[in-house]
Amino acid sequence: MTFDDAFEALMAHEGGYANDPRDPGGETKYGISKRAYPAVDIRNLTLEAAKAIYKRDYWRRAGCEAVPEAVRFDLFDMAVHSGIRAAICTLQRAVGAGEDGVLGPVSLAAIRGLAPAVLVARFNGARLALMTELSTWQTFGKGWARRIAANLMRA
Repeated sequence: MTFDDAFEALMAHEGGYANDPRDPGGETKYGISKRAYPAVDIRNLTLEAAKAIYKRDYWRRAGCEAVPEAVRFDLFDMAVHSGIRAAICTLQRAVGAGEDGVLGPVSLAAIRGLAPAVLVARFNGARLALMTELSTWQTFGKGWARRIAANLMRA
């Protein structure tokens, strides 16, 4: 999966402009939040500018091109949704590697050592388990579970 494919799939999850007071990210557009990007004019953010942010700050920093294609989108989606460190640690947990938030040679070997379907299932299971522990699960959990279910249906 290329970044362009992943971005298109991500936009199926992320909506247009929103400013839900229950959302810790605050004002958001295309999934880009004011909390994460305080200097960005969220209301006037273009899709092209959002795409550049996602490639620079999430796809590349999460190491999506280093992991097997089967899990690239899942890693990218979680990095966007929960943060890069949380996404990498969740992937490491799913494959039984030490959780340090760095995709080094030991983690990558463990990741590549699993069959693609097993890797995707373990990662998404670990992701869902983590999300149920969040204080905002009661408010947003149903939508998050649907997001992960949609990702699994893509597999």
